[in-house]
Amino acid sequence: MRLEAITWERLGDLLAERLLDLAPADGSPWPRAAFDGAPAARTGDLAERVSEALRAGGRPSLVVGTEGFLRPASLRLEHGRRDPESYENGWYDTGALWREVFGPLEPGGDGRVLPDLWDPVTDRATRSPYVRLPPGGVLLMHGPLLLRHWFPFDLTVHVLLSPGALRRRTAEADHWTLPVFERYADVTDPAATADVLVRADDPHHPAWTGWT
Repeated sequence: MRLEAITWERLGDLLAERLLDLAPADGSPWPRAAFDGAPAARTGDLAERVSEALRAGGRPSLVVGTEGFLRPASLRLEHGRRDPESYENGWYDTGALWREVFGPLEPGGDGRVLPDLWDPVTDRATRSPYVRLPPGGVLLMHGPLLLRHWFPFDLTVHVLLSPGALRRRTAEADHWTLPVFERYADVTDPAATADVLVRADDPHHPAWTGWT
């Protein structure tokens, strides 16, 4: 696999340019992009960069992080705070993501999206207001394990960390999640299935595959 060095700023601009010209295959007026990667990959930073570049191009966007759609602690921590199986299959409220984010952006939808649902710090509903994304506006979703749920993304970006880099950049208290990302790499193979692969072992010097 050939990778080219790039800056985060240039990468954000190029991804925004692609999204400006992207027409969803299902006829939706809202392009939907995924920024997939482990928390240590800081995919939210890239999503925000793309959002800024879209704004400069006159295109509205909405950044949604899946950490805002965690299940209540009583559900996600039912089997303990460090259970890999629960983290993989029970921490994120995918049903709410389908209902509150992707459903309103389907063809014929009203574009009224809930940007977050649950605050993991207070373990209470955020009560955030709905945001109406106008036709042509772009959804930029970031978070881990995104490419295993069949979400209707029109552009997928996977930010890859090598096993060594992932371990180094993940807090020791969260090392129990590492087997989940190892399984994700083996079963889903996001590095091969994503439209764009970004290698970020060195957080200051990323590289990418370019357009395939």
